Amino acid sequence: MMRRRDLFLTAAGVIALPPAARAAVFLHENVLGTSLEMRFASATPALAEQAALAEIDRLAALLSSYDPSSEVSRWAATRNVAVPVSAELGEVLGLYDHWRERTGGALSAAFGAGEAAGERHWRLGAGTATHLTDAPLVLNSFTKSYILSRAADAAMAHAEGALVNIGGDLVVRGNLRETVRIANPADDTENSTPLATIRAQNLAVATSGTSRRGAHIVDPRTGLRPTHVASATVVAERATDAGALATAFTVLPVRESQALASRMPGVEYLLARADGGIVQSAGWRRLLLAPSAAQAPAPFEVIVNLELARIEGQRYRRPYVAVWVEDKDRFPVRTVALWLEKDRWLPELKGWYRDDRLRLLAEGNEIVTTVSSATRPPGKYTLKWDGKDAKGALVKPGKYTICVEASREHGSYQILRQEIDLAGAAKQFPLTGGTEIASASIDFHRNAR
Repeated sequence: MMRRRDLFLTAAGVIALPPAARAAVFLHENVLGTSLEMRFASATPALAEQAALAEIDRLAALLSSYDPSSEVSRWAATRNVAVPVSAELGEVLGLYDHWRERTGGALSAAFGAGEAAGERHWRLGAGTATHLTDAPLVLNSFTKSYILSRAADAAMAHAEGALVNIGGDLVVRGNLRETVRIANPADDTENSTPLATIRAQNLAVATSGTSRRGAHIVDPRTGLRPTHVASATVVAERATDAGALATAFTVLPVRESQALASRMPGVEYLLARADGGIVQSAGWRRLLLAPSAAQAPAPFEVIVNLELARIEGQRYRRPYVAVWVEDKDRFPVRTVALWLEKDRWLPELKGWYRDDRLRLLAEGNEIVTTVSSATRPPGKYTLKWDGKDAKGALVKPGKYTICVEASREHGSYQILRQEIDLAGAAKQFPLTGGTEIASASIDFHRNAR
């Protein structure tokens, strides 16, 4: 029998790990406009968390294009004046120059036909930067990767291993070896079958695409939205390389992306084309874990959409959340998601925890992973139940209840329940929001045969 102290619980579900492999988990929302997951192998994980968050806050104050008071926003408001800039802003502007040239203008902080014509938007000097044009500047494409890399470095002063995942772009440092699922852009649910599953250690993984925030990627040379690549995932030693290339590969023709990557040792990629085709680098297979056995699609599925209550204008910890399915006798059929940081507070999820549910459901579950995906808005999640129980068997037709529960450590609590009839007609169910779950809905539909 598995001992409870040997369980490690994280954003995507339940992990069964031996004590020596345990890592502390920290989950936050509204960090750089998205979600933050961190894991540390450390005797002092709280210090690692504090160091990482402090570095994220410090760099966001310098580099956030969405903050009008940030250093980059104040510098962007100047014209034709050599302004002293921080070493970090100077480095990021230099990286944009590098990648703008290397991609032929496909990656730039500015948008418009001037990119194709080779127009320069700034000039760097010794500790200064001169803004030269009126073109709008947004330092987004790999600035997040720059920040998360620095955050991981800061955490490593207090840890032997670190994972920092900001909105689907991640770095793994030190003695952690992380299993990373590459999200399928054709299935936007958190627990969907991935395009691939890889193992990462001392690597960065970045994914760019339009699946989670719509068609926000623009070819800066033309101002048009590219449509030929649904998502691009890049693995590299340096986070800024992975982030820059993932964005560029959604813009460049596939052959140009392949040629660019071939000139960069250690870079591997997986491209999901809009037509459903897959393109991968020659070395991608070396990263892959053994694929899981293919399973026939269920005749129906249940989609659970939920939005956690937001605290505007600041970072906040994600509440503990459980989503599960019960049969007509309230017997637990399947846990769809379980998100929490500290397992000692698991009883705060009173509905999920009843009847020693942890022991009953954890045994036999596969190890869950961190996910590399296109960036999502903070607090918004979509989950899927494929109609199967915890052992992978299709449940019998009948009535089942979808349960959504959220709780804060010794704080507010909320649970939502919705009965559905798997033998009935397809139906959508809006659920009334509250303190922790701002809104939720359930969509039961049948799959085409």
